[in-house]
Amino acid sequence: MGEIYTKGLLIILSGPSGVGKGTICKELMKKYDYKVSISATTRTPREGEVDGVNYYFLDKDVFKFKIKNNEFLEYAEVYGNYYGTLKSQVEEELDKGNNIILEIDIQGSMQVQKVFKNAVYIFLLPPSINELKSRILKRGSETESSFNLRFSAVSEELKYMDSYDYAVINDDVDNAVERVNGIIKTEMSRISRMNLEKFINGYVF
Repeated sequence: MGEIYTKGLLIILSGPSGVGKGTICKELMKKYDYKVSISATTRTPREGEVDGVNYYFLDKDVFKFKIKNNEFLEYAEVYGNYYGTLKSQVEEELDKGNNIILEIDIQGSMQVQKVFKNAVYIFLLPPSINELKSRILKRGSETESSFNLRFSAVSEELKYMDSYDYAVINDDVDNAVERVNGIIKTEMSRISRMNLEKFINGYVF
């Protein structure tokens, strides 16, 4: 990222389940030089998911042990499963000067905000509620009861939108990716994020 930046930028991407957070993160990794934090979870892997690539799949005893050891930047229990972000992974990437994206739920984001005031918080929205329902059902991994539980939480999750810096509507994946990238580039241009003293001292007058 260059010597003008002292550390990498932490970007938090949240939104209701089924809004497309994972897809947006994958496209950002493909097109731009961003790292995406791999979360740990106790849920069962979906078809095609690989341990250490999509998630770190842990059993509940191991996850709870890591909670006691204060190894998580954030964690939450969502729909009966635990999700969390390991501190070590995030801090290592930021210290290297890498921009890192955390794809986490709203509960997790609220925890991170207490620690990282200078992070960028982006809330991803569906184009409509009906579209969100359709996306969740297309996964094919939801029972009727789990779908109802997941969808009943959406209205509560939307109430936290004003705790974020930006909102992006995922009406089209390519457009949403470009909007998120634009937000990140804008935030990187903030004076407060730059090591300007070192930059200015490099000039010869």
